[in-house]
Amino acid sequence: MIVGDPKPIEEIADSIAGYRKVLVLGCGSCVTVCRSGGDAEAHDLARQLAHPRYFHNTPPQFQVETLERQCERDLLEAFLNIPDDMEAILSMACGVGVQVVSDMVDPMPVVPALNTTFMGGADEPGVWREKCRGCGQCLLAYTGSICPITRCAKSLLNGPCGGTGNGNCEVDPYMPCAWAMIYYRLKRQGNLDLLKTIRTSCDWRAAGSEGPRVRKRPGIGTQT
Repeated sequence: MIVGDPKPIEEIADSIAGYRKVLVLGCGSCVTVCRSGGDAEAHDLARQLAHPRYFHNTPPQFQVETLERQCERDLLEAFLNIPDDMEAILSMACGVGVQVVSDMVDPMPVVPALNTTFMGGADEPGVWREKCRGCGQCLLAYTGSICPITRCAKSLLNGPCGGTGNGNCEVDPYMPCAWAMIYYRLKRQGNLDLLKTIRTSCDWRAAGSEGPRVRKRPGIGTQT
């Protein structure tokens, strides 16, 4: 899932200081799970921002609404109700949600309340760790389902660097070496032969280096 962290309250206040009425828009999916942008956080942020200490002049008036997902335009068109007197939206979604909302309500300003950080998984309650960068050419079938692009600090494709020691990374002695994890998992699986294949450099075009990527559901845009 996409993980986001709240921006500093002072930064948020500065970004909306020029508006009189602001809709705080929570998102009910990823950022609700990691408790950074759901309905409870949206109401809490509105309460914090209502305090005069964050503004040189009178604070804006806030209204709170939460949608299931801000990243899907059809949901926004069906359920987003913006009062006529609203001047801006403070979105608590990831950067994707902010942009989809902004495209729909243009020219109304949509301001982010979060910093989008990574795609991660919950290894333990309340702790998310980065697992995937969306490189567009998944190698997990060959690496024991451990991503070397994301989990190796150097994104190495053919084994560890010379800095690994005792199964940990030289970048952070408390961080496991991704390639040590890959090796021992493949060994447990009886699949060490997979390491004999030399991987060439990544083709980063699949990761979006040629511009924003688009994926169409089969059948979309074709005649049937």
